[in-house]
Amino acid sequence: MFSGLSAFPLTPMNERGLDEAAFVRLIERLVTANVDSIGVLGSTGNYAYLTMVERARVVRLAVEHAGNVPVVVGIGALRTRDVLALAKDAEIAGVSGVLMAPMSYQKLRPEEVLGLYEAVTHALLVPLCVYDNPGTTQFVFSDELHGQIAQLPNVASIKIPGVPEDPVAARSRVERLRAQIPLHVTVGVSGDGYAANGLNAGCDAWYSVIGGVFPVTALAITRAAQAGNAKEAIRLSERLQPLWQLFSEYGGSLRVVAAAAELQGLVEHPCLPLPLKALAGEGRRRLRELIDELDLS
Repeated sequence: MFSGLSAFPLTPMNERGLDEAAFVRLIERLVTANVDSIGVLGSTGNYAYLTMVERARVVRLAVEHAGNVPVVVGIGALRTRDVLALAKDAEIAGVSGVLMAPMSYQKLRPEEVLGLYEAVTHALLVPLCVYDNPGTTQFVFSDELHGQIAQLPNVASIKIPGVPEDPVAARSRVERLRAQIPLHVTVGVSGDGYAANGLNAGCDAWYSVIGGVFPVTALAITRAAQAGNAKEAIRLSERLQPLWQLFSEYGGSLRVVAAAAELQGLVEHPCLPLPLKALAGEGRRRLRELIDELDLS
């Protein structure tokens, strides 16, 4: 569950509510592609924009339609009380694991983050992945804090941001973290443009945005790295450089993958909660051309 390709689909929605039919299509597409796990209600799943009731519904739909593919669900919230309620609801729904970022409005201190993970992990019945995402939380984990959290019960994986481009520096970064954590805790890379480097550097998993909309493309990179074919993994990733460039130009991956899902007819337009908007104009035209040129699937 916390190795290989973990694909993170959109949660399609508009101002009237969830598009449940489109969400189910995305889940079933991932099952057909045979991804290693499905990560719902991560940042790509827009968990921060949903009510508790909506989040519960998304979790149940994912578990119901994922078949034998493990479902990992994001349980981040501003208050520990709500995180615990979301965790319990996810467990009742039958998830295989949970994913938690230290979500905040007031910037959190390290001891507060440690206290959050202590409270949640001691109440859990399923494994937890630590979601290190400073781009949205504005909290930067130290390796030492990761080490403290990794000692807590039920912690099974750490999802880190991208690794350095240099292969030696990337491996050093992963090894420094591994030196702080127990052997049973896996390390997964996010930031899709860094995934091949991360997997080649020894990361166990790729927590992938494009995996949620282009699972076959993401699986090819993952399987190459898992087979020890580092050059092929890098080649396949470098082929997608124009896509990574769009991510950089338009403030991250979300708006781009939302537009990609719309262009492929997987979801209706609009599919993001306002004020967010999928890629439009010149960026959307370039994306349409890339999908055809790169045969993304």
